[in-house]
Amino acid sequence: MTYENQSFNFDEALKQLQSGKNLLGTDGILTPLIKQLTEAALQAEIEHSLSTTSIDTRKNGYTRKTVKSTSGQFELKTPRDRSGAFEPQLIKKNQTKLSEDVDNKILSLFALGMSYRDIQKHVAELYGLEISDGAITNITDKLLPELKAWQQRPLEALYPFVWLDAIHYK
Repeated sequence: MTYENQSFNFDEALKQLQSGKNLLGTDGILTPLIKQLTEAALQAEIEHSLSTTSIDTRKNGYTRKTVKSTSGQFELKTPRDRSGAFEPQLIKKNQTKLSEDVDNKILSLFALGMSYRDIQKHVAELYGLEISDGAITNITDKLLPELKAWQQRPLEALYPFVWLDAIHYK
């Protein structure tokens, strides 16, 4: 579901919540509010950027992209300028996730030994997001340098341990 030109209606959200609709996830009640707040923040960013830049430029419409968040996914209109100098900070160019929460969840599930298919099912259940194998691979590849460093760490010369063995008779 896309939330095109739709402002958040608190009364309608309350009715939906009372009728049992989910607060978060796919088609969640809060998704239009998050979309609206994100677009307002991006609009403020470009206004600030245009007022402080020395380049002679002005607004030049919007770029649309689908953004995934912990509350569902939505189509976001990112403002742009004529010169292409505007770099949004809230959601950077080519960024498709609103926060790193999804990435962190995928990394923790991968670290626990879950398969890609199980991770996909779990993320779809938690956040209502469809994640491809390629996306999971890109996210889990962030762990590889840390794993290599851990495998190649210097070991201590001596590791003391205690072994206890016992037989218990009644």
